[in-house]
Amino acid sequence: MSERDTHRTIPLADLRQAGLSLPTGQAPVSGTGALADSLGRPLRDLRISVTDRCNFRCSYCMPKEVFDANYAYLPHASLLSFEEITRLARQFVAHGVQKIRLTGGEPLLRKNLERLIEQLANLRTLQGQPLDITLTTNGSLLARKAQSLKDAGLQRVTVSLDGLDDAVFRRMNDVDFAVADVLAGIEVARQVGLGPIKVNMVVKRASNDQEILPMARYFKGSGIVLRFIEYMDVGATNGWRMDQVVPSAEVVRRIQAELPLLALEPSAAGETAQRWGYAAAAGLHDADAGEIGVISSVTRAFCGDCNRARLSTEGKLYLCLFAQDGYDLKPLLRGAASDAALASAIGQIWQGRSDRYSELRSSLPADSGSGPRRVEMSYIGG
Repeated sequence: MSERDTHRTIPLADLRQAGLSLPTGQAPVSGTGALADSLGRPLRDLRISVTDRCNFRCSYCMPKEVFDANYAYLPHASLLSFEEITRLARQFVAHGVQKIRLTGGEPLLRKNLERLIEQLANLRTLQGQPLDITLTTNGSLLARKAQSLKDAGLQRVTVSLDGLDDAVFRRMNDVDFAVADVLAGIEVARQVGLGPIKVNMVVKRASNDQEILPMARYFKGSGIVLRFIEYMDVGATNGWRMDQVVPSAEVVRRIQAELPLLALEPSAAGETAQRWGYAAAAGLHDADAGEIGVISSVTRAFCGDCNRARLSTEGKLYLCLFAQDGYDLKPLLRGAASDAALASAIGQIWQGRSDRYSELRSSLPADSGSGPRRVEMSYIGG
């Protein structure tokens, strides 16, 4: 039985053309770097989706039953240009953003992406420092593009890889793409200096959880940080069920049984991953062996210090990965709005932010298929 035969897929409700109303009647908000939302959370991290297209059909993100040959992607004219993205990014930086992650879809499908990276690399924080510019990719085009990405100013990459067994990986990506080609892309990225590299594995019970230990063994001591992500209830097309989630605590226990681990301190405020280092014989962290991370997006809410905003490929600002809709900034961009007006709109939106879906998840009714749909991960990135 195939991966696609083992779960229920819910038809896609297209929310891309909707949009929340921009705040009105509020005092202007200028960029001082001190912006905070209604829960006191600063704005430090901006995820920018540069395309809604992907060449994989992973069941947990873009199942083939929905994203088939007849699926209508956004027309090119609806996408933000690189200049529009950079103009918006400049206003986010004025409010305190220090890190920009390019996502998709598969971002390397966006033609001439290097030009956008060059533009973003020229931005500076209020303290005059370069931004931390990184990119998440499925790795399919990485071997071909790594050097040009590095030359353009990209600093790091995160590669999605859901298993080392070729049959498992081909079943997960559902387009018969070989795991060896992704590993080759990771190696080229390492050689050109796009690091430290992170590898993300979405763990889905009875699909690829048997790959947890092989992945840990393979990347231990490689200098690459392997992160295990709980299968999330993002969007409405993947037929998510709680019994398919492998809790991070179970992932750690499975690895601990063979490879001793010890808990490490967070490396930065708002970090989503809990860090676990491989232990040396004396019980201390073996830095040469490296570490893993677990992202407990279902079983352990990390809303309390979430400092991330998400910008869709057509210019909608989302305040949470699990949001139902976003604020459309494109009319301001393509109208007569000044940079100050753009910055003020972003500031007003963030000041009103109260999103904490993961903290509230357990008290919310199960999605019956008739209520509002959360936005798809393939549209705003992970």
